[in-house]
Amino acid sequence: MVEAVLIDLFSLPANLQNNIQGLLHNTLETIEKCSSIPAPFVYVMCCQRQGSEKNSEQESLLQALRDFQSLKTRLEVVHALTTAAALYNIKQRLDEKDLSIIKVILPTLRKDLMKVYIDHLFTAVYQFEFEVLQAVSDCENLQIAEPRSEGQTLPMQDVALIQSEIQMYLESLPSLKGELTILRSSLIPEDIFLHGFTTRTGGISYIPTLSSCNLFCSSKRRDPQIVVKENLRRLANAAGFNLETFHRVKVDHANAVCILGKTEPDNYDGIVTNQKGVTIAAPGADCIPMLFADPVRKACGAAHSGWKGTLLGVSMATVNAMVSEYGCNVKDILVVLGPSVGPCCYKLPHESAKEFHRIDPKCVRLFDSESPYIDIRRATRILLESGGILPENIQDDSVTDQNQNITFCTACHPDKFYSHFRDGTNFGTQIGFISIKD
Repeated sequence: MVEAVLIDLFSLPANLQNNIQGLLHNTLETIEKCSSIPAPFVYVMCCQRQGSEKNSEQESLLQALRDFQSLKTRLEVVHALTTAAALYNIKQRLDEKDLSIIKVILPTLRKDLMKVYIDHLFTAVYQFEFEVLQAVSDCENLQIAEPRSEGQTLPMQDVALIQSEIQMYLESLPSLKGELTILRSSLIPEDIFLHGFTTRTGGISYIPTLSSCNLFCSSKRRDPQIVVKENLRRLANAAGFNLETFHRVKVDHANAVCILGKTEPDNYDGIVTNQKGVTIAAPGADCIPMLFADPVRKACGAAHSGWKGTLLGVSMATVNAMVSEYGCNVKDILVVLGPSVGPCCYKLPHESAKEFHRIDPKCVRLFDSESPYIDIRRATRILLESGGILPENIQDDSVTDQNQNITFCTACHPDKFYSHFRDGTNFGTQIGFISIKD
């Protein structure tokens, strides 16, 4: 069932005011009479014009809307300078109301264009159907959603122009929740490595659980790839790395490691390199983003370690890759554990907790309960030390230095970090990143 209707008047010229009024009146009349819900949310998308032309158009639209009292509280006219700006503003309104099934009523010539905008600004969470802007008599059109067509019919140069328009608009948006903040470790030498851990501030993601510097997109979340890309662009500018040589692990919650420059696995939770100027990164939103640095051999690594990856030994798999590929001595490798869920908050079912209890009973609190508290950081440190990493070369602020303020509990600090455990399935993601300076 359609939850919202978007009427696209953006491309209609100002000299067609009477036509606009008639089209809008007929379309709204159909929505009012045929919708099976009391009144769907309706958004009328218009180009923002200048001077008397602008006033004339607005008056015409108001005249067309006055007769629709049942839609009054659910109808809104959105003016903007570009289609990207108008559609992004409407997306915010949809997200505020948690609406996902949208009918788009638009001129025939706008359909292929609109599909490109939608493909960039929305994710698979949303369902769209399209209808030609005219007086509609078929009431069923408001109930049955058509599948989105496959393939791209616009010339590639037109698609590129649309993408550029969207990027320019997103770049113009102010940062939310304060300035972009990067946490850095004093353990990793600044003269050799560029590195850091991100927090949730300084991006443009506006959905509460994703706000504001979300750095991961998924078909199951409402943050599209182009928004995450803009957040990452702002991070790259603030941190000083090149986005064109940025590589992030492809999370599988396992222990595979990618050797940068060799055949890339389909999925992997660790990545290593000795190439200068290449930035590698691992995400975390309760799972541990870990950074590895060898200042002697000038090699580095990043790994994502949740409870499964911890038990599977992804931390030592990353260390071993640095040793075998770049000749690193395990005693020279520095490891920093980033923001992650602490034993104060993290629980697992008893069966899974048994595996951590075998590593060290101190990794589990309330072991006899159905869902004991788990310390995945302690387990990680024990496994690293067992593999030859020196204790003094492991930074975990929760035990080594409270003043460093890197290994925060993500669940305990909603102002600073995202947390899957705390926020549920529509959670945001921070990252740890590292590169060897040129």
